[in-house]
Amino acid sequence: MKLQYNRPASTWTEALPLGNGRIGAMQFGGVEREKIGLNEDTLWSGKPGEVNREGAKEVLPRVRELVREGRYQEADLACKEMMGSFTQSYLPFGDLLLSFGHGNIAHEYRRSLDLENAISRVEYRIGEVNYSRELFVSHPDQVMVLQLEASVPGALEVHARLDSPLRHKVAAEGSRFVMRGIAPEHVSPNYYDVDHPIVYRDEASTEAMRFEGWLHAETEGGTLHIDGGGIHIAGATRAILYFSAATSFNGHDKLPGSEGKDAGAAAAAALEGALDKSYAAVLNDHIQDHRALFDRVKLSLGKSLAPDTMSTEERITAYGASDPALIELLFHYGRYLLIASSRPGTLPANLQGIWNAETRAPWSSNWTLNINAQMNYWPAETANLAECHQPLLDFIGKLALTGKETAEIHYGTRGWVAHHNTDIWGHTAPAGGRGVGDANWALWPMGGVWLAQHLWEHFSFGSDVEYLRNTAYPVMKSAAQFCLDFMEEDSEGRLVTCPSTSPEHKFRTEGQLAAVSMASTMDLSLIWDLFTNCIEAARIMGGDESFLLELETAKEKLPPLQIGAHGQLQEWFKDFDDEDVHHRHVSHLFGVYPGRQITKRDTPELFEAAQRSLERRGDGGTGWSLGWKVGFWARFYDGNRSYQLLSNLTRLVKEESTQYDHGGIYANLFDAHPPFQIDGNFAVTAGIAEMLLQSHQTFLELLPALPDVWSEGYVTGLRARGGFEVAVRWQDGQLAEAEITSLLGGRCAIGNAASLDITLDGERVLGERSEDHVLAFATEAGRTYKVRPVQVIQP
Repeated sequence: MKLQYNRPASTWTEALPLGNGRIGAMQFGGVEREKIGLNEDTLWSGKPGEVNREGAKEVLPRVRELVREGRYQEADLACKEMMGSFTQSYLPFGDLLLSFGHGNIAHEYRRSLDLENAISRVEYRIGEVNYSRELFVSHPDQVMVLQLEASVPGALEVHARLDSPLRHKVAAEGSRFVMRGIAPEHVSPNYYDVDHPIVYRDEASTEAMRFEGWLHAETEGGTLHIDGGGIHIAGATRAILYFSAATSFNGHDKLPGSEGKDAGAAAAAALEGALDKSYAAVLNDHIQDHRALFDRVKLSLGKSLAPDTMSTEERITAYGASDPALIELLFHYGRYLLIASSRPGTLPANLQGIWNAETRAPWSSNWTLNINAQMNYWPAETANLAECHQPLLDFIGKLALTGKETAEIHYGTRGWVAHHNTDIWGHTAPAGGRGVGDANWALWPMGGVWLAQHLWEHFSFGSDVEYLRNTAYPVMKSAAQFCLDFMEEDSEGRLVTCPSTSPEHKFRTEGQLAAVSMASTMDLSLIWDLFTNCIEAARIMGGDESFLLELETAKEKLPPLQIGAHGQLQEWFKDFDDEDVHHRHVSHLFGVYPGRQITKRDTPELFEAAQRSLERRGDGGTGWSLGWKVGFWARFYDGNRSYQLLSNLTRLVKEESTQYDHGGIYANLFDAHPPFQIDGNFAVTAGIAEMLLQSHQTFLELLPALPDVWSEGYVTGLRARGGFEVAVRWQDGQLAEAEITSLLGGRCAIGNAASLDITLDGERVLGERSEDHVLAFATEAGRTYKVRPVQVIQP
């Protein structure tokens, strides 16, 4: 299972990504000149500082009064007085640059990325000499390793050095080539045009991040020399380069300059640890570590249509979604990228995962909390990578700390709040450049509410009550306390949010556009979800009765979701017209996916209205929006429409494309907004999983949205809420057999089970069937139950 190409990468979105959650690499595969882009997940601009807007809560009553009076544009402008600073930016570490002595004319060139083993390879022939490169980034040993080989003894000549777009120095130190640098104290967002977008202080006094990269080489044969220009190898048959990297980051509340870690000591320790082992041992440990996660899920949707030697780029253009094996590859690529960008102990995957080449990356390559950061983790539980969810869960806990101060300063409430952007320093204020931004994206205090869903989801799949009690529930409760204090009663005694926006979208009123109103559908759906999760958590744990009663009372006072004149689910509290009916955000359908408020079974009218809203949005959009719609249509049980979205997503986009709302995928399968955003890769993986298995209601649904074109196939290793692992096989578009492994014991329920039988070790399992064909049965931990259609005997 691999991505493959017959030429080197000419642009960044043709390069191949590798990572261990902390160190990221992008290999271009040039013949004479190789470039490997480098990242380290804690290398950010800035330092801890004041990002909140003093006096914001004094502006709040005026904003609310303007909304009540219907003066929405004035409310938009007043909200500028509540905006804090912009976030800081995720930065490139630099590049490993290699120059080979054999020139640039090569034959039989191949470049590939092996997803199963997380290894990138470059192979080519010059004359009678075959050259190969093998690159991986080890999580067990925390180093990047590059092996270079020539088939003829003594044919390898290579010169290697480190470089960076940040301020840095390089030096030869014994057998190491070392790069040391400092990050800027401030980087303005790429969309903010200012005279001095990147601000440094001098090296001696800066409190910004410090970073170090260490490079070491070992050779078989030939000579090796190190100087200030790099590492020089000549007449060798084989060479292995080891690279380690570290920064002075010491926590979101510590100055990385005066209070930071020793980056050099950390980089040196990782390098020395790897060098204590053989190359074969480092490689083997890397493969075993990666496959322990990657191999958990298998997927087969049909035979590949593409020839074995066809490049991935050509395959996208020639076949797109019609090649079932390309969809399998795209599904597993999302899982691969999550393993590579998010491991326990690292930061969560940001807007570009951990891969970034620009000092002013699109949208600062930060965490965007109005969907994108959450979308990154939609496949974590369903696609059996719960460990990779941990960095986000830990990060949420840190945001809950900084968000308490923001909640008090901006709204005068208890609890914690986050808005639409955050960074490594735990930014939780409205990130609008102290009034430069627009309220339609900056003034959205629901970021923490949405993030809290991930804490609950992790519990829903794993059922760890101690985790719920000690980690998840306190943060969820604090987010709910913010909502309780932030909401106010309207004239009918209902609890509403104000100011309220539907992320990045505006409505039309009296011939003008506005963003700020009250009680947007997304706000209400998010709060419903949080209150529901907190109520269920409190009942599971026992205790906290007074808060449970407070939540139940408040939940009953939430306004009902409304259906508009077009039969659609309203996006705002009034049936305003959209600024853009095809807008990329579909925020008001959160209750369908990834939420659970709107279902065909429990809320059929709202379900139908939500479907109408999605039809009006259309099947176009940015790459991540297309990925979201795959999941939406799966929840609407329309596999053919999900497949159409997959078709739209598997369009080849060139890096130079500026068609902002015309998404697809790049040659390296990265999601194209465009520009690159990794969230779409994760959305499509999660969406495909939703097509094959759903468990957001009180029961499992097998093959809920199977498209006609996937007539035969199987999937193994998907996870369902309640502690189940599921394998499904189908033929002629129908369920053939499923296996449900109960990891924890307890009750299992299956929907649409009127003609299903359950067996354990060949014996039929008796259960309870409801009138709406849900079959529930008791399970034992560690046992696997088989599900088959009942065989109808024809007379």
